[in-house]
Amino acid sequence: MYTFSNRLKIASFILMAVGVLGIGIGFMAAPSTVEEAKAIVAGHGDGHGDAHAVAESHGDEMGHGDAHDASHDEHLLHQLQNKPWAALYVAAFFFFMIALGVLAFYAIQRAAQAGWSPLLFRVMEGITAYLVPGGIVVFVILALSVAHMNHLFVWMDPEVVAHDALLQGKAGFLNGTFFLIRAAVFLGGWILYREYSRKLSLAQDESNDDSNFKLNFRISAAFLVFYLISESMMSWDWIMSVDPHWFSTLFGWYIFASMFVSGITVIAMVTIYLKSRGYLPDVNDSHIHDLAKFMFGISIFWTYLWFSQFMLIWYSNIPEEVTYYVTRIADFNLPFFGMVAMNFVFPVLLLMNSDFKRVNWFVIMTGIVILAGHYMDIFVAIMPSTVGDQWFIGIPEIGSILFFAGLFIFFVFRALTKAPLQPKRNPFIEESKHFHY
Repeated sequence: MYTFSNRLKIASFILMAVGVLGIGIGFMAAPSTVEEAKAIVAGHGDGHGDAHAVAESHGDEMGHGDAHDASHDEHLLHQLQNKPWAALYVAAFFFFMIALGVLAFYAIQRAAQAGWSPLLFRVMEGITAYLVPGGIVVFVILALSVAHMNHLFVWMDPEVVAHDALLQGKAGFLNGTFFLIRAAVFLGGWILYREYSRKLSLAQDESNDDSNFKLNFRISAAFLVFYLISESMMSWDWIMSVDPHWFSTLFGWYIFASMFVSGITVIAMVTIYLKSRGYLPDVNDSHIHDLAKFMFGISIFWTYLWFSQFMLIWYSNIPEEVTYYVTRIADFNLPFFGMVAMNFVFPVLLLMNSDFKRVNWFVIMTGIVILAGHYMDIFVAIMPSTVGDQWFIGIPEIGSILFFAGLFIFFVFRALTKAPLQPKRNPFIEESKHFHY
């Protein structure tokens, strides 16, 4: 049985405490008036660009036409007020999507009746324990958005919708009540599967037959259908709708690839950590090698989707589509192209060699870069439409990352203490023990 060390527990509490401090500083530093917003921008010079011009272009995009200076100033105020909210939301979603990506990988292993991975099931079940606290935090942020506590989702502003024919046409889908109902259904389905599958997994250890294993197989196969539909809709709702004038038919797959590779990366990192502490004695280099192969392969898959989405929109040069990338290349040039190096070039070069996939510290190092790169992926997806060119990775962003990292570590490693790390009666457990690539 794994024991949650006091050192790791204290580390998670320290991360959360420092994170709360950073988040609090971010909210306290946010302006409350237009005059304060102007003073902040003036104090930072031109920032990442001409804020006035960005506000004007946003006003035109939202159907305001030649808006007067007061509306520009109001928009700038909303951007700066959004900064701590957006930092909180990006980090909250990022750590939640790790657990959701692990849940998908776990369900796939169950439905495929994979023989190599049963030794890793309890690690996956431990990581997916974060779905409950992480999902609650994300839902609360979404609910506060619907309650107009922030301006993350412009389509939630009645004044904007009143002057925007396109948003009026989408009001049947993009409305606060239906938005929260969908979010509750998604979260309820994901958490219900996780809890029931975990229950069956533990019951199988004490069973005299394989009935629990077979039932787990069936519900996992059915869940994957629900997951594919709900994950796509979630990506439209929670990320793509921050920029409601733009859409991509690839977006659901794109976000899935990001969460999938992030989840697999965390499985590898937690497994390596537990093994270094003397747990999981039957996990061998071949298991780590296979996880690293998934990290390598899904990184290429993510890049394929990134390039397909970017290249087709850039080449067609349709104004209402290409504006998404014009904004990101103009104001987020470094993180936009930097994440491609972090999410593709770096893992491909480091994990292409089969021998390197078996070197634990090498996998950990690559995993850290992959996770940082996919944080930037979510950052670049959300920030341009919420804070415009007023972005900066500062105290609220770092504080949010630290807080949710601490929360993630605490719930994951606490869950790992609740059951033996090695399943007893999985029909494929012996195959997993003797797995060799």
